[in-house]
Amino acid sequence: MQKSIKNQKAFTMLELVFVIVILGIVSSIGAEIIADVYRSYILERATHRSSIKTELVANQLLNRLTYSIYGTVIGRKTSDNSYRAINDLDDTDYDILEWISYDNDSFSAKRTPGWSAFIDLDTSTASTLDTKGSDLSITNNIIQNLGANDISDSAIFFPGEYTAYNVGYDGGDNSGVTPLQATSSGTSMDVNVTGKIVTEHYKLGWSAYALVPVDNGDGTFNLELYYGYQPWQGETYSADGQHQTLVKNVSVFKFMGSDNTIRFKICQRERITNDRNITLCKEKAVIR
Repeated sequence: MQKSIKNQKAFTMLELVFVIVILGIVSSIGAEIIADVYRSYILERATHRSSIKTELVANQLLNRLTYSIYGTVIGRKTSDNSYRAINDLDDTDYDILEWISYDNDSFSAKRTPGWSAFIDLDTSTASTLDTKGSDLSITNNIIQNLGANDISDSAIFFPGEYTAYNVGYDGGDNSGVTPLQATSSGTSMDVNVTGKIVTEHYKLGWSAYALVPVDNGDGTFNLELYYGYQPWQGETYSADGQHQTLVKNVSVFKFMGSDNTIRFKICQRERITNDRNITLCKEKAVIR
């Protein structure tokens, strides 16, 4: 049996070179596309994280300032600890935002509120105020659960009696505040209102708040929220006091007040690589 032998064609060296070159071009393009996709993913992830962080802290600050007692919001300087009412700020060196908040947690109780915000002037005296429609034991429990001692740390704020300069900041004048004298329950509050203007409407607060920037040494800072102190008792926030970190790696925190409005801006920096960052900002306004 005879076998016929046929010559079969193969790639020439030149064709192999062309194939290798083409594959190299395709692979380089594909690698660049994959690298671009990965870079876009990293950028989008950093942008999303920074956006979420700034939005959360801006909303939290917005909610807290909503319950600030009008007239008690101040700006303070880290450099010399001086302060001014937020509507009186004259430069941008005021980097600490501080305020006294009324107790919204027990005021908005589902059933009987902890404090009703109304005084019965007919049944009240200079040492005892009757706040009908209240259950002050609820307020007492809530204040204790939130970290203060009890309702005796609280104070009453009557409209028109207080300003940023008479609520006790830095242990100064606290004549605009009516501190509670003892633990109260039911509808009766033990106070001393001699010489004060008592009105039917009041707000009850048990804590001041301070939003303090803590330097990280790299051009950013953390925003720390201090709480649980009472300026009307001569207390101020301190580094070892109750506080929590609201957001890290902040590059800008500015605020200003005008009439009944507080505006603030927060910029947060998110690191992508050792030498690349992305910064996002949020700006909001509180109308009181």
